[in-house]
Amino acid sequence: MDGTVLIADDDRTIRTVLTQALTRAGCRVHATGSLAQLSKWVEEGRGDLVITDVMMPDGNGIDRIPAIREVRPDLPVIVISAQNTIVTAIRATEADAFEYLPKPFDLPDLMSKANQALSRRPRKSDPIPEALAPRPAADPAMPLIGHAPAMQALFRMVARILNADLPVLIAGEPGVGKTTIARSFHDLSDRRDQGLAILTSADATEEAITRAADKARSGTIIIENPAGFDPAAQARLIGLIESLESGPDRAMAPRIVATTGPDPQADVAAGRLRSDLYYRLAGVTVTVPPLRARVDDILPLANHLLARAATQGLPDRTLGDDAASLLRAHAFPGNVRELENMMRRLALIASGSAITAPEMREALSQQGSARVTPVAVAMPVAPVQTDSPAPGFSLGSGNGPLSDSVEAHLQRYFDLHGDSLPPPGLYDRILREIERPLLQVALDATGGNQLRCADLLGINRNTLRKKLTELNIEVTRRRKLM
Repeated sequence: MDGTVLIADDDRTIRTVLTQALTRAGCRVHATGSLAQLSKWVEEGRGDLVITDVMMPDGNGIDRIPAIREVRPDLPVIVISAQNTIVTAIRATEADAFEYLPKPFDLPDLMSKANQALSRRPRKSDPIPEALAPRPAADPAMPLIGHAPAMQALFRMVARILNADLPVLIAGEPGVGKTTIARSFHDLSDRRDQGLAILTSADATEEAITRAADKARSGTIIIENPAGFDPAAQARLIGLIESLESGPDRAMAPRIVATTGPDPQADVAAGRLRSDLYYRLAGVTVTVPPLRARVDDILPLANHLLARAATQGLPDRTLGDDAASLLRAHAFPGNVRELENMMRRLALIASGSAITAPEMREALSQQGSARVTPVAVAMPVAPVQTDSPAPGFSLGSGNGPLSDSVEAHLQRYFDLHGDSLPPPGLYDRILREIERPLLQVALDATGGNQLRCADLLGINRNTLRKKLTELNIEVTRRRKLM
């Protein structure tokens, strides 16, 4: 690697780490904690690459990119930021940053991006972007935050297609935030000052569809779960899209954004969604990852949701350290909607300003009793014949052995991360997520009798007690109802 790198970050440790890594790689490095000093170096013609933080004591790193591009159109800029929000990703993309990486970043990944930036040929013909209109930080009503690779990939995708005219299909499981993502395509785009209309299966008459098209002229129409519309309503949607694409007012046609389940093609195959409607909606398909694919985001999301609850009139609560530790260790089986419901409930019932460990334990127990599906390998359990103890016994949803079901779910979990790997610690996390529901189901089957449960599982009673303590599983002894 060869070239001069200009670093701007107010964190001395990050400046030191980057300086040492880039110097070892063969680069010359100038590092500063000031955007003013960075701008001076750029104006003096120094540097072949800029690496800048966003929030600096004397300004915003993204806001400086247009000025850098005006003076040095061929100077690539890599943005690093601890603000892991969709707004940051969008603004970095709009500013024509070479790359955006969230903190804490992966050093080899940053070094690879730096090498690519230094190796590319200068693009003398690059247009100079206009000054960016200030955007708000993350709207408290939009929990679009996340450092997990799956969420960062989603943010980059949204940023790239935010102002395109293609229709967008947003796929994902219930409760992952598809409607929030859909609204971001309007609220954060160039169409945000125009109309927004939302169509659901409960209001899909011809009159309602026409009214939505009129309301959303030059804006956005969000269609929620078109597979839930009856055939006549789906035909009306097709007619609407065709009229928008070819009618006399097509210059003012709204953008179509639709939400759907995790597998829209399965809806097509099952006849729930017309194929001609699907292909009209799926100009670009964006998949929102479930919460189990972004476990590192659960704690910051919980804090964000508590803050949002406070703005909506609920008591202002924070997570105590012990409560946060319990939530971090919990194999959370739900999605953002379930997490929000739990945070709102805790905001209401907490006895003090900080949520305590017992209060969190009770909330997790209630949440777990409503849903015992394990997080990463959500295996539906089928009855097992007691006279079939062979190693290949089937607990999966199909007729194959348990290992086949586990493999399929694990492969899907890896696929959700695209070209990235899941967070470290996968081995222990998967075993823990299988172990919790196994113990819960076994305890339930034995009426909370730990001796019988240990015998059923084939483990020592003390071992069982230790595991119950480690997993924070509360045991209530009760009589087994036959």
